Amino acid sequence: MSELESFRMEVREFLEANAPRSLRGTSPSGPFDGYWGGKKHPPVDPDVLKWRDVCYERGFTAPTWPKEYGGAGLSRKHAAVLYEEMRALGLPRPVVGFGFAMIGPTLLEFGNEEQKHEHLPKIARGEIRWCQGYSEPNAGSDLANVQMKAERDGDEFIVNGQKTWTSHADKSDWIFCLVRTSQEDRKQRGITFLLVDMESEGVSVRNIDLISGSSPFCETFFENVRVPVRNVVGQIGDGWTVGKALLQHERSNIGSSIGRQPGSGQRELVEKARHHLYWDGKRLEDAVMREKIAALGMEEEAFQLTLDRVAQKAQAGGNPGAESSILKVVATELKQARYELGQEIAGAAGLGWTGPGFSESDLEFTREWLRSRANTIEGGSSEIQRNIIAKRVLGLPDAK
Repeated sequence: MSELESFRMEVREFLEANAPRSLRGTSPSGPFDGYWGGKKHPPVDPDVLKWRDVCYERGFTAPTWPKEYGGAGLSRKHAAVLYEEMRALGLPRPVVGFGFAMIGPTLLEFGNEEQKHEHLPKIARGEIRWCQGYSEPNAGSDLANVQMKAERDGDEFIVNGQKTWTSHADKSDWIFCLVRTSQEDRKQRGITFLLVDMESEGVSVRNIDLISGSSPFCETFFENVRVPVRNVVGQIGDGWTVGKALLQHERSNIGSSIGRQPGSGQRELVEKARHHLYWDGKRLEDAVMREKIAALGMEEEAFQLTLDRVAQKAQAGGNPGAESSILKVVATELKQARYELGQEIAGAAGLGWTGPGFSESDLEFTREWLRSRANTIEGGSSEIQRNIIAKRVLGLPDAK
């Protein structure tokens, strides 16, 4: 038996002995399926906290992180085995969130020892929840145009400005921000990567509603907020380097989280077609719709195979690079195509918002269809991603 297979057996024994029965079969164990943690998290099932605690003791909440920061020090191949066995039992990950998907890996790469010891163990145990302060009213797709100022005052910065589309800011304890510490000839210069405690005096949050009826998005305001200079990640004025590296983690996770098991989207659409279109017990009568559903299923399966190859690269030690933009574009546009086709199948039944005459599944599908419109914008629009792919993946020259 190989060392990896031996570890798999060890994991199975651990899960059988420690995974709460009530959580088995409840989750696909994706990167954002699980306990988000933080000081503002509402009360949860005690089994969720039990699951978090027993995994944290083994370092399994952040399996690839070094043990001194709350992880297990596992290789990516071993971590992949752990997640495979969790998925096999339908278990949620013990703790999830932007701490694992974005700021944690960034601190491991760019943070100093003080920052790693201060923040990573709290992320690993779910004590602190993080949000992202990148976009501003005039710095969305043009992210380098950030204008939120951080002026030096001794050992502190005084921060003033606004961030927008800040996902889960109302539920978060800390925020990682791109701030402008100087004006330079190139917008990318003079940007600094800064960690801010959301409880700091002068920080306020306001929710943003979406047409889907629910929204994780917020506006976050900073008015004379004092932040220690020691909260700078990397070098003052070199935040663009740190910020770009974090975006690669974000885009890779967006692609992975939207990706499904092969054929699952197709099966969902088939069930929807059986309900709304003529079905003779063997197949849909509408040949055009059969072809559309089959084509979408083939695209989903091809994307899943791509995700598998990316996972193999990660297990070999490769970090997400500019190729993460490909995952982001394909995943988000594939998701939108799935919901567009579902609405075409539903017809008038897809126009409902509330009230009788519409099934709960159709109402939920309509809201998810509306929500999917934001997927190709958040995390960097598809247009921006295609520019990155053209320049940094394909090596194409700038347009004259």
